[in-house]
Amino acid sequence: MILPIVAYGDPVLRKKAKEITPDYPNLKELIANMKETMYNASGVGLAAPQIGKAIRLFVIDTSPFAEDESLEESDRATLRDFKKVYINAKILEEEGQEWGFNEGCLSIPDVREDVYRQPKVTIEYQDEDFNTHTETLDGLAARVFQHEYDHIEGVLFTDKLSSLKKRLLKRKLDNISKGKINADYRMRFPNLKKGR
Repeated sequence: MILPIVAYGDPVLRKKAKEITPDYPNLKELIANMKETMYNASGVGLAAPQIGKAIRLFVIDTSPFAEDESLEESDRATLRDFKKVYINAKILEEEGQEWGFNEGCLSIPDVREDVYRQPKVTIEYQDEDFNTHTETLDGLAARVFQHEYDHIEGVLFTDKLSSLKKRLLKRKLDNISKGKINADYRMRFPNLKKGR
């Protein structure tokens, strides 16, 4: 089932999400719905807060990046196969010289900006069966992970922009929170008056 994506301005996007346990209700169905919602919106990641649930869960599928001819074939192969569910993820270490990449977010349609992040992360997480894994990611895989991880920490990519960029985006962000945006997927807006 395709779920509405929560728009910028909703308080759930600012909450530090809670860990979940294997008895979380309807977890398999929720994960399947999140994947369907992500694909429907042409996203490469979707975190539970973006569908209104403040839990530490997100899904990633970077295969669309594998079409980018400018990337090395080894990077494209990694991105083609990088499809994962992350539960209760933690970043253990971030390494390397920060690099910029143009990011967007399904909760903030039509806004894309260069965001600087470290290129390598060591992480710990649980999979759908609650097996614990420790892995190191780098490049675009690390970046997508960091972006989705920020969501479960109550952080948005716009928080990482300069104060000047934030001021320039203020009206656009206010309009998104009021529903004055045309997204080609279902959204839920926090500041719409009832009956409108």
